[in-house]
Amino acid sequence: MAKKTTGAVGKRTAGDVVFNIINYFIFGLFTLVCIFPFYYIFINTISDNTLVTSGQISFYPRGIHFENYVNAFKLKDLFPATTISVLRTVIGTVFVVICASFPAYAFTRSEYWGRKFWYKFVVITMYFNAGVIPIYLTYRSLGLLNNFWVYILPAVVSPFNLILCKTYIESIPSALEESAEIDGAGYLTRYFRIILPLSKPILATIAIFAAVAQWNSFMDCVLYIKNSKLFTLQYILQLYLTQANALASIMQSDPSAMGSMDPTTLLTPITVKYTISIITIIPILLVYPFFQKYFVKGIMIGAVKG
Repeated sequence: MAKKTTGAVGKRTAGDVVFNIINYFIFGLFTLVCIFPFYYIFINTISDNTLVTSGQISFYPRGIHFENYVNAFKLKDLFPATTISVLRTVIGTVFVVICASFPAYAFTRSEYWGRKFWYKFVVITMYFNAGVIPIYLTYRSLGLLNNFWVYILPAVVSPFNLILCKTYIESIPSALEESAEIDGAGYLTRYFRIILPLSKPILATIAIFAAVAQWNSFMDCVLYIKNSKLFTLQYILQLYLTQANALASIMQSDPSAMGSMDPTTLLTPITVKYTISIITIIPILLVYPFFQKYFVKGIMIGAVKG
């Protein structure tokens, strides 16, 4: 009887098949819509620049070459800005993960003095902000203006990340920690030996949030940095996009800044925009696939307990 019931339940009807086909079609179409802008920009960066300028590249590349990328990397500000962006992304992500996991662990401990008050105190900062001018004055008094650490320190404690991590840690069976406590393990030992290894999914989720935010951020550079040596890649991109016409003219008139004077590979304002955009997008796209499984798992497990 059990086998017959299982078979009846597992049998798919014609309606189920039609529903699945429609679902696959809709989500496949949605995927294409999301991917096409990146594909379109990329094929325009490797196509004949004269065809790109005249708008003749739509679905496939023509006159393939990679001189745009070679010429773009010859821009004097690009490599230093890339270094700053990579450093702030790596260092900032590490700090964010540490400053989310350790306080979250402390807030899960019932013996932590005033933990409910301090937890609410941190969460309430999600809803109130002093504004740009008071923040600017605070950073100036702390010596953070024109300082690399202005990219890192203001973002290390995020109430949203703290909530995610605290909720996840609370879903870990308390018996694991209690058994370690009986064996004489202290808070730090339990944190590093039990909590951190079991929290990889949520920590990976927080790491993705932090890395994307750090990599894409440029307003902090606009507001607090005047030293060109500390400019980030996104800020340089913003400058290049607004000055694409002048930049293309400079590179066309300066043979030392160009690999070839061939008209098909000659940089134009639109190819400058496309090429710099792809350069800034690729690194974060390469990182995400390695964290995707942890990202999904971390969000779902954290959501179970609410």
